[in-house]
Amino acid sequence: MSADQKTVKRVVTASVIGATIEWYDFFLYGVVAGLVFNKLYFPSDDPYVGTLLAYATFAVGFIARPLGGVVFGHFGDKIGRKSMLVLTLTIMGLSTMAIGLIPSYDSIGIWAPVLLLICRVFQGIGLGGEWGGAVLMAYEYAPADKRGLYASWPQVGLATGLCLASGVVALLSSLLSDAQFLAWGWRIGFLGSVLLVLVGMYIRLSVKESPEFEQVKQANAESRIPFLDMIKRYPGNILKGMGARFIDGVFFNIFGVFMISYLADHLNLTRTQALTGVMASAVVMCFTIPLFGALSDRLGRTRVYFWGALLTGLSSLPAFWLITTHSDNLMTVWLAIVIPFGILYASVYGPEAALFCELFDTKVRYTGISFVYQLSGIFAAGITPIISTALLQANGGRPWLIVAYTIVVGLISAISVATIAAPPPERQAGTKGSQAIRKARA
Repeated sequence: MSADQKTVKRVVTASVIGATIEWYDFFLYGVVAGLVFNKLYFPSDDPYVGTLLAYATFAVGFIARPLGGVVFGHFGDKIGRKSMLVLTLTIMGLSTMAIGLIPSYDSIGIWAPVLLLICRVFQGIGLGGEWGGAVLMAYEYAPADKRGLYASWPQVGLATGLCLASGVVALLSSLLSDAQFLAWGWRIGFLGSVLLVLVGMYIRLSVKESPEFEQVKQANAESRIPFLDMIKRYPGNILKGMGARFIDGVFFNIFGVFMISYLADHLNLTRTQALTGVMASAVVMCFTIPLFGALSDRLGRTRVYFWGALLTGLSSLPAFWLITTHSDNLMTVWLAIVIPFGILYASVYGPEAALFCELFDTKVRYTGISFVYQLSGIFAAGITPIISTALLQANGGRPWLIVAYTIVVGLISAISVATIAAPPPERQAGTKGSQAIRKARA
């Protein structure tokens, strides 16, 4: 059951657009958390405490993501990838729009942060199911020798989603006064999400089910309980994948989330200047993510990921040194963000999707990659802004403890990925290869 090129392109396009919308919704919260939510929903005499509380709700989204990954992974492995992707997009869009409607703490008191927390949980559940499905649709439709490239395209959704979220906030910040932005301007980005969801839903509904899953379905070979099957058969791969994911989550949230408030609050850059540096990195990433995905097809997933993890972690040292010593030179600050974040980080994130897909077989793959990616996201990504803020405070506003933490994380990920063996032929060869192998064994 081979897919023609037109169908494959439609699937990849749907995955990229859907992933862009989901990541836009998720990271819009992260961008705004340290700028608005700490003031409107967690008022405090100590700005440090307010920021920590705002980032705590940011972390809650990551805690909810494994739940979404397991639930949607279960049904994605039993019913199908496509139907789960439609449902996750709906959940994500509605919860994001609802955030834009929540009154402030001054208006409804404690219910303001409670409602914000509930919406953030639903955002996490939606994204927890979205990532695995979007990646799988591209990976399982891809030609056998281009799976790294094709699976990297949904990863571009992270970059375009971050670019869109940062760009919207930067635009609103430049057009409105601080008072206007704080009072109502930030809500526009959340309410506008509904338009993106409608576009994404239209495109996603036109896509057919993954051919590899259709084969499993036709053979009545679905796993009865995918989660238990995954735990029983792949305990080592789960731990290795989670370790490899560590540098991805930490580095992204230091440079894509924490860096914005760090530049604005500690180095006196404007909100727009800080967001522009992150947004420029996201634009560069749109090209470097598929580049490294394709490179993993030629050189191997683990080799590209190993060196990417090491270099990405080490790059935090020159990056923070340049930022702190040349904070008066805006171009230098931007380059110190764009090079490590826009280029080096992509060497990890580009091959990551195919690397994780090859840890599991088709019957538990949705559950497997979702669980690895989302559970590790709690400690690798969700609490990173909190850890970074605490390390900055502990070191008197200097970032060197953050740098040390990032370098150690890079080493952990490199060691973890070095222990991952090459996938068996069935998962390297794709649909046609799998059929040939099964016939040869029969």
